[in-house]
Amino acid sequence: MVEIKPEPLTKAAFARFGDVVEIDGAGPIEINQGFARRFNGLATIDVTSGGAAVNISLFEAKPRPQPIEIKLMERHPLGSQLFMPLQDKPWLVLVCDDPRDPSSYRAFTASGRQGVNYARNAWHHPLLVLGEGERFLVVDRLGADNLEEVWLDQPLSLMPA
Repeated sequence: MVEIKPEPLTKAAFARFGDVVEIDGAGPIEINQGFARRFNGLATIDVTSGGAAVNISLFEAKPRPQPIEIKLMERHPLGSQLFMPLQDKPWLVLVCDDPRDPSSYRAFTASGRQGVNYARNAWHHPLLVLGEGERFLVVDRLGADNLEEVWLDQPLSLMPA
């Protein structure tokens, strides 16, 4: 079984798969009479082709047994999909260029202050959390027509660092 090891999530390492959603490096704008800061342009949401609507939802996830068996990958051909954690706890991101090529897989450990916006057609694993009841704000395309899955012939192994 091929083993995948996570690396820290950075904008440069993740760029070909989408956006890292974080405030590091973003210029804040003071709002609300100086009692809040706004960080604009953190991700490019791409979901409205063909007149579709944006969907904002909340996911609540639980961890998988470790080492994590990777049995399938998915992508969304009609739009991007953004995951932003609502707690300050690390979580895992797994992407690849080709689900059938184990050498194309990249795993990342995201901080609880980093989200990801998977680009349209970026292969990724469903949500991978390390703790019980972790919640994520999700922004994607409304409707059931935006999912492709590939089940792997041989599972891969992901071992969190």
